[in-house]
Amino acid sequence: MNRRLATRSRSITLMASGHGCVDVYQGAVAALVPFFVSERAYTHAAAAGLVLAASLLSSVVQPLFGGLTDRWPMPWLLPVSTLLAGIGVALCGVTDSYPLTLALLALSGIGVAAYHPESARVARALSGGSHTAMSWFSLGGNLGFAAAPLMVGVVVAVGGLGASPLLVVPAVVGSALCLAAVRAVPARRPAGTDATPAPGSDDWASFGKLSGSIVCRSIVFVGLSAFIALYGAERTGGGEDAGTAALFVLYLGGAVGTVLGGTLANRFGRVAVVRWSAAVGVLAVAGVVFVPGPLMLVCVALTSACLYVPFSLSITLGQDYLPRRVGTASGVTLGLTVSVGGIASPFIGLLADHTSLQVALTPLIAFPALSWLLLRTLREPAEA
Repeated sequence: MNRRLATRSRSITLMASGHGCVDVYQGAVAALVPFFVSERAYTHAAAAGLVLAASLLSSVVQPLFGGLTDRWPMPWLLPVSTLLAGIGVALCGVTDSYPLTLALLALSGIGVAAYHPESARVARALSGGSHTAMSWFSLGGNLGFAAAPLMVGVVVAVGGLGASPLLVVPAVVGSALCLAAVRAVPARRPAGTDATPAPGSDDWASFGKLSGSIVCRSIVFVGLSAFIALYGAERTGGGEDAGTAALFVLYLGGAVGTVLGGTLANRFGRVAVVRWSAAVGVLAVAGVVFVPGPLMLVCVALTSACLYVPFSLSITLGQDYLPRRVGTASGVTLGLTVSVGGIASPFIGLLADHTSLQVALTPLIAFPALSWLLLRTLREPAEA
């Protein structure tokens, strides 16, 4: 038994580490925005278009991959998609063509889309449905997000955008980790994790409310990710270093929030924790927009925690609301609803070009409130 638990822990650790290597490339796109603005003189709207390119195809394609993995196990997708995500970002800095840069970031987004549904299914199989284990799997992705601005800052500060091929290194490492992890996946997965439908009925109404709340959270997170580096530099008066610090705090706070979410859910229940996170998020986002000076970074940290406490909980809730379509649920909660937040970024950028970043970011305050309204009547899957 101890040997089995040790093997499971090792496999979850490998999955979490691989998840981090993939999500580096979700965070890297936002981290590259200030450099595209400074080196290529892109407008805010053009820079936001890069974030959209990385997320739009991902948002459309990810549920399709989820549906495929509901029918056939596809563990080979994990190393292949990891490499694809890295190659797109690694090559985006070596071309001066804006359309080609968009295409490369879209390619990276497809890699991210292909990875997440199957990885969530594999992690569920290896974790036995444990909230804590899934929170550690999610933590890996959040740490990847957090590492992205530091990694991009070092590479691009030293060699400019032309040094972007060095950014492929996490993809190579992540691909190797994924290969090691999938060897531990049982040949026959537990109910609800393989192509055979699990017992129980799908609760599409509750799943729809949950998905709507994730969209709201995604709009806030992607909007802040795209512009917090620029806004942090402007609001604190600390220049690019302060902007990079703000982005790092946004991502690192997400890592802390993810682990905290699993712990709180074991005590208070998933739905209650998700609901209260949305309520507190209203005040936190308002603080990011209006609190001046270094205290803004405290509000960024609180916002990040509120946005990411529900992260792993939303994945398991979605899978429990759709027990017969675990891959589809994972594709939507990890992909479509998260990536669709990128659609709002160009509008934020366009508004910022015509007014100011503060005015453009102010509407984000409303989305945690809307998320709370959607979650207000949501119940735990067992109760529903």
